[in-house]
Amino acid sequence: MGYWGYAPYVSVARKKAKAEKKLKQLKKKDPNIKPVIIKGKSLAVTWWGKAWNTNLERYADYANRIGRGRSYVRHSAVLDLQIKPGEISALVQGSTSRPYSVNIKIKALNKKNWKEIKRDCTGKIDSLHDLLAGKFPKALSEIFTAQGKGFFPSPAEISFDCSCPDWASMCKHVAATLYGIGARLDEDPSLFFKLRKVKMDDLVLEVVKKTTDRLLEKAEKTDQRVIDDSDLGDVFGIIMEDQPDFEKKEASTSKKSKSRAGDRQKKKVLEISGKTVIDILKNSKKGIGLPELRAKTGLDAAKIRSIIYNAYKKGVLERVSRGIYKGKDKKLNPLDEPETVLMMVKKSEKGIGVPAIEQKTKIKRSRIRYIIARACKSGEIERVARGVYSVKKKKNSPVTAVDSVLQIIKRSRKGVEISQLREKTGLNVKQIHNILYRLTKNEKIAAIRRGVYAVAKK
Repeated sequence: MGYWGYAPYVSVARKKAKAEKKLKQLKKKDPNIKPVIIKGKSLAVTWWGKAWNTNLERYADYANRIGRGRSYVRHSAVLDLQIKPGEISALVQGSTSRPYSVNIKIKALNKKNWKEIKRDCTGKIDSLHDLLAGKFPKALSEIFTAQGKGFFPSPAEISFDCSCPDWASMCKHVAATLYGIGARLDEDPSLFFKLRKVKMDDLVLEVVKKTTDRLLEKAEKTDQRVIDDSDLGDVFGIIMEDQPDFEKKEASTSKKSKSRAGDRQKKKVLEISGKTVIDILKNSKKGIGLPELRAKTGLDAAKIRSIIYNAYKKGVLERVSRGIYKGKDKKLNPLDEPETVLMMVKKSEKGIGVPAIEQKTKIKRSRIRYIIARACKSGEIERVARGVYSVKKKKNSPVTAVDSVLQIIKRSRKGVEISQLREKTGLNVKQIHNILYRLTKNEKIAAIRRGVYAVAKK
């Protein structure tokens, strides 16, 4: 009980234990629950997580109140945190047994600001990996975090609600949730784009497209040759770029240097364009056609066809239908199929069905059934329900008196006397004589001398 009207003191260990107990209860009802776990001393480690927390702390409206949630998020009080487009829902453990529900809404990024950000990022982002890792110039960091115009929301763009009885506009549970978002961005920065209702791919594609156009303007125009439709047009719908002609007369040294510089620029353009086209095709499940690729990348049809042809020839892409391509699915080696199927069955706790294995491994259903039938016959796995299989649980057979006596005799080199067997097993003389008679008859042991027994020599 507290003194002078204050709540009783609760230790950190008790708070954590209470949160862990409640989390286990919630996971039984909903396995998809996502708690916020802080590892180490820092609330955020990556650029995205730190930038989120710094953005909230620099506003006067939040600076004096958001600190209330630090201890809560450190003690694993945020039991569940779900991020959706423009909305965050959370469950935070408080002083009561039932956790409080928190709902935070964030407005979508202004379209005008989004256009300005894409324009300012031109030539400053090399890849999607660098963007998510926060590896970009300081100038770009300033663009993202600019007050009122940047990526990160201001207090005017954030509204929140909590089911707790606290009268404050920002309670401890809301503050803990806001810090929890920063920790979640450490794990997956792409959630930030989802939260602000913008497409991450649009930023990278727009930047790559503008960079490509700028480099193409600088590069010298080179001739291209189109292969006849009867050769590749009817088969693949592809146009290949012309190979350099080495039989032409050598030009002057100055012209050579200019052409080499142009070739280097053009090569760089093709590398950037090729990676973009292949990435788009790999991410598509049903495949993408030429018109859609032109709209997304801004490249002309000839270049896209050339990139697709080269990737198709190397086995990176596969043809879905005429003019439609996608990333090629990697096929398993037939020798590795049994191991893959059995591994999936062993990893499943409650068992797994044949259709689920087929969907995940792309192995034929008849082949999966054959592998499972052999594994069931050998005793590796067992049938749990109709079409569902799991690892066979080993039943521990009870140790009999015969086994106990035999094990004692096996461990002895010089033999064991009947009196010693009585002491070690607790059996009476009659029982031991019966066991010794059976073991001697089965030729498992033999009498060395009167009343002394050892393992029989084969």
